[in-house]
Amino acid sequence: MAWYLLKLVVLLPLIAGLVWGCLKLAKSVQVRAGIGTGSKSIRIVETTMLSPTLKLAVIEFHGREILVSASRQGLTRLAEAPARVRAGEGSE
Repeated sequence: MAWYLLKLVVLLPLIAGLVWGCLKLAKSVQVRAGIGTGSKSIRIVETTMLSPTLKLAVIEFHGREILVSASRQGLTRLAEAPARVRAGEGSE
């Protein structure tokens, strides 16, 4: 029993340190590769699940809001409208 507890005390922090190191390494590689940096031209405004295989989403893209349905067969554009003004971004 003591041998098991000793292994647990030694190996658990070692595994936690390895996980932490892998996450830090992945983050630094992403920054170096330019992944996840810069401004995004697309933003998901809202999503609604209609069924387990069908979802509606409102996507903002270059000042337009596009309503799309996402299913197993792919995406289908349903409607398009000018983007709404978000709170805090209105003209003063």
